[in-house]
Amino acid sequence: MYSVGIDIGSVSVKVVVMDEKGKIVRGQYLRHKGRPLAVAARLLGETADEFKIDFVAATGTGAKVPAHLMGASFINEIVAVTRGMSCLHPQTGAVIDIGGEDSKLIILEKGPSKGGLKVKDFSMNALCAAGTGAFLDQQASRLGFTIEEFSQIALRSSRPPRIAGRCTVFAKSDMIHLQQVATPDYEIVAGLCYALARSFKSTVAKGKDLKPPVAFIGGVAANAGMRRAFLDVFDLHEDNFFVPEQHTFIGAIGAIHAVIDDPALRREYLGTRLLEGHLDRERPEEAHERLAISRHNVHVPYALKKTEKKTEVYLGVDVGSISTNLVLIDQEKNIIAKRYLMTAGRPLEAVRQGLAEISEEVGEHVEVIGAGTTGSGRYLTADFIGADIVRNEITAQAEAAISIDPHVDTIFEIGGQDSKYISIDDGVIVDFEMNKACAAGTGSFLEEQAERLGISIKEEFGTLALASEKPLRMGERCTVFIESDVVHHQQRGAKTEDIVGGLSYSIVENYLNKVVGERKIGKNVFFQGGTAFNQGVVAAFERIVSGRVRVPPHHDVTGAIGAAILAMKEKSWEKSGFKGFDLSKRAYGIETFECRGCENLCEIRKVTVEKESPLFYGSRCEKYDVV
Repeated sequence: MYSVGIDIGSVSVKVVVMDEKGKIVRGQYLRHKGRPLAVAARLLGETADEFKIDFVAATGTGAKVPAHLMGASFINEIVAVTRGMSCLHPQTGAVIDIGGEDSKLIILEKGPSKGGLKVKDFSMNALCAAGTGAFLDQQASRLGFTIEEFSQIALRSSRPPRIAGRCTVFAKSDMIHLQQVATPDYEIVAGLCYALARSFKSTVAKGKDLKPPVAFIGGVAANAGMRRAFLDVFDLHEDNFFVPEQHTFIGAIGAIHAVIDDPALRREYLGTRLLEGHLDRERPEEAHERLAISRHNVHVPYALKKTEKKTEVYLGVDVGSISTNLVLIDQEKNIIAKRYLMTAGRPLEAVRQGLAEISEEVGEHVEVIGAGTTGSGRYLTADFIGADIVRNEITAQAEAAISIDPHVDTIFEIGGQDSKYISIDDGVIVDFEMNKACAAGTGSFLEEQAERLGISIKEEFGTLALASEKPLRMGERCTVFIESDVVHHQQRGAKTEDIVGGLSYSIVENYLNKVVGERKIGKNVFFQGGTAFNQGVVAAFERIVSGRVRVPPHHDVTGAIGAAILAMKEKSWEKSGFKGFDLSKRAYGIETFECRGCENLCEIRKVTVEKESPLFYGSRCEKYDVV
């Protein structure tokens, strides 16, 4: 007979099979991608096919309902971890446990039983993902790394920058700033590891003494960068800090031992039939109206004007936190070429790639006579390419919209990290607003949720949202609270398409309440930005907003279009400062050094481009200003 422990968390399901001698004969770890109960049922079904089960012990944030349905013993997470450490590492003084969306600190002391441990004190994270594995998953995805690559890249860092770890949104803002001043990606990765460690120390540890030896468990313990960060932040040493071999299974192992120690907890295992029936049953949930999208927003034109003779053009570049966009327009404001690329923490590399691709496509047929930059990386990019003008995002977005339709009176612009509202009266900006430090009304929120659900934000999200018959109500709240709602609905077995439909409504409600507020919404509304590709979000805007909502042509690059048009309108130079498309072929490098010219000890980023004077960023004085 075999004992089975299952740990159902917010991100993964862990199953351990133990024989009568206490030997672990199987350990399975599987990310459930928003389907915790279905994955738990499948893993237990497979286990029952191979092993004769004596009892099942369940623990974890999502274990209570399935434990009841399966006849499993439900064991509190803190109790399970304590029992697991008692059996495997009885010398442990403290446990740092960081999983997908939960983090815990457990202070242990010797218990009444020989070799056993008991809880002296513990604390857990609040409703915030900042000190959890989800924080690292999100940032790794933003930088274009797998979580495994993220772990190793962090070890290359020698000077990790300080990044806010108390909130994922503030951390993103810090990342954006570091990207725009050309901080190497491996330094940003290390900075994120240290941010999580500091966040854990301040919000979970809260001044508690960690009695060594300290064990680091949970999925995040596999991250080498995090191990180094915890050693430094808590001032620990290699000989009193360790990662157990079974670090992902401690909870499941401990749950088994808790039942063995107290036979009164044992229940008769009923199998997965009732759990599977629970998943199949229709449960009433408060729902929105079904989403539907207008024909004109399904067939948005993206045509480019072909040119075969030499044409004078203007270049617009919009470097944002998520995407980098380049556009060429002719004198009649026709789009000659465009690129929508991921910034991926390397804005200059994205600009180089865009220039190279556009040069290959139309380079021999165009002459750039003016260049403008916009977006959060506009100043670095302007220096890099030799732009003639630099303009803010509000002005650029409005300029593009007005050129497409002079009668537009409202612009909703949702990008990866930023959201903007612009009110226009007779072609003039009369009011505007941008999102504060909240990601709930931005595209990155949807991307992160899509990743959690295991669906493609580009190919599947919009289709699933429109297929939902009962989009779930999630409200307009903080990203983290909405994530909690998603986890709750998943644990109740909600359909993926109904969750996706609800998220489409949620981003719109967040945007309208937190960005637009009480401001005027006109009758001729443009929805711009990369998020306008998502038909679920477009449909939600159409449902909620009374005015006509349209997705304009080339909505994904309207910022770059606006920058190019402004360069055309403001042209006062005889020869553009644009350094040419061959900039993409020139070698460039980024390095960091500390200026010791005064007590400020500024960290300077130096960008060197072949055949160009170096560019410097990060100084508090004029010493490194480029004239």
